[in-house]
Amino acid sequence: MANAPYCAIVGLGFSDLSREPVGSARALACTAVRRAISDAGLSTADIDGLLINQSALAVPDTVPLGLHRDLSLGPLRLLAKLDGKGSSVIQMLQYAAMCINAGLVKAVACVFADTPVSTGVPSGASFGNPANLSGVHGWEAQYGMFGPVASYALLAQRYLALVGADEQHLAAYAMACRKWSAGNPLAFMKEPLTMDAYLAARYIVEPFRVFDCAYPVNGAAAVVLTSAELAAGCVVPPVYVHGIGQGHAGVPMTRGADATPGAGETAARGVFATAGVAPADVTMCQFYDAFSISPLLALEAYGICGTGEGAAFVLDGHTDPVGTLPMNTGGGQLASYYLQGMTPVSEAIIQARGSGGERQSGHNDLILVNGSGGCLEYQAAMLLSPWKSL
Repeated sequence: MANAPYCAIVGLGFSDLSREPVGSARALACTAVRRAISDAGLSTADIDGLLINQSALAVPDTVPLGLHRDLSLGPLRLLAKLDGKGSSVIQMLQYAAMCINAGLVKAVACVFADTPVSTGVPSGASFGNPANLSGVHGWEAQYGMFGPVASYALLAQRYLALVGADEQHLAAYAMACRKWSAGNPLAFMKEPLTMDAYLAARYIVEPFRVFDCAYPVNGAAAVVLTSAELAAGCVVPPVYVHGIGQGHAGVPMTRGADATPGAGETAARGVFATAGVAPADVTMCQFYDAFSISPLLALEAYGICGTGEGAAFVLDGHTDPVGTLPMNTGGGQLASYYLQGMTPVSEAIIQARGSGGERQSGHNDLILVNGSGGCLEYQAAMLLSPWKSL
């Protein structure tokens, strides 16, 4: 039997999103929070909690804890900055949900902001830090393994070899993202992508071509959460939080030799158990997809597909706009914009509200959203729905 919702999301706000400088991450965060509060029909006086996340690669305190003073918020009963890599945004929403459910706070704003793109500097330069998979300081840099793209490329090579897939399976995912992004006014990459164009694109790190990698932008997004009871008085349709789960692997990239569940599998157990539903009940997925391999693996880790079946599922068109399981319906991080965990969260809210316009899907009854970081060793997930009772 499905469980009662933890709380409801009642506000969503974006700053300007751009590939050009549009202000500091701190200023963009303030804009996004104010717009989320306004979207909910609330005022700053109604907010008694603030949770903040900035990119782990940004200079410390780029978005400071003192953001609440910039926003002129009143006395707060919850204030924190979170860092769980790519799982951070969903972790923020989870902690807000638990605090609201426990009666500690009434309304919490959660915000992510980043400004990785500088004029005249390739956006990839912001993500060119040495990987840290071995735990041996400096080892990866000595061998030229820089940035998340290198570690995820190793993961992709291994997966494709094990399941007998190839680059066309990755291409199918990237092409599906473009089909979805065509209906997203905020998306940056809307042009149709063909298989020939994909295969003609340059490699970043094999097997990843440029179309397999996220599209960074400068910007911020924020959400406001409150109790299911108080949500009834807000001006927008509430989006209910029904399940939460996290998983953090001791062994990066792969399962251990003893078949210990990976981070995604651990998060999956939690999110479905707390909601009282099963993977078969999911009608839509919004997955963290900084690289094209990630959603294929997420389909398997969260039990939507069997082990080794995610690549064929995507190649067969099931995640396309006309497919059986809508996935990353705004274009994902490859085709819309890369605001880390806020990209899948924001699209899930839009779809649950029914405000997706041209890209709106009718399969929005139960939406699985995940966030992943490191090399998939940090995971968090939520189940969202427009319905208070599942």
